Amino acid sequence: MGAGRSGPDVKAAFSRKMGCRTAARLAAVQVLYEIELTDVGVDWAIAQFLSGKFPQPEAEDGALIGMPAPDPDLFATIVSGVIAQRERLDGIIGTALTVNWTVPRLDILVRLILEAGVFELIFCEDIPLKVTINEYVNLANAFFDGAELGLINGVLDSVASTHEAGA
Repeated sequence: MGAGRSGPDVKAAFSRKMGCRTAARLAAVQVLYEIELTDVGVDWAIAQFLSGKFPQPEAEDGALIGMPAPDPDLFATIVSGVIAQRERLDGIIGTALTVNWTVPRLDILVRLILEAGVFELIFCEDIPLKVTINEYVNLANAFFDGAELGLINGVLDSVASTHEAGA
């Protein structure tokens, strides 16, 4: 994370094809990260971001990423929904994890990506499940190169399958 900027660094290539809904997801994870680390209020963090007062995400090289304006409704829905439903989301994530993993053991950014993705899978019925999974795996790819991608994909796929079967 660069000086004076908020959230984890993003791979520069991620922002090249980003649309407003993808930008909303990235912004939501960035703001959730900020809330997690600083314990600022969710309403304040959403208002700060939407008013343009929130630090912009930056790439690994320290440059600001060129991010289109995020869809404000999707952004606010994800941030407020994850905070409001965190206990339920973490329970769902916990059941999808392998025996060797628990939610508290997850890297903070992995957990936040999973919480946002699972929130969207469960509560954003207008978004196809496969789109949500793809978006969050791509988002994870903006931060990680290793096993985290498989973990995120596997958990989201498991949650989507369970949700589809129960729907």
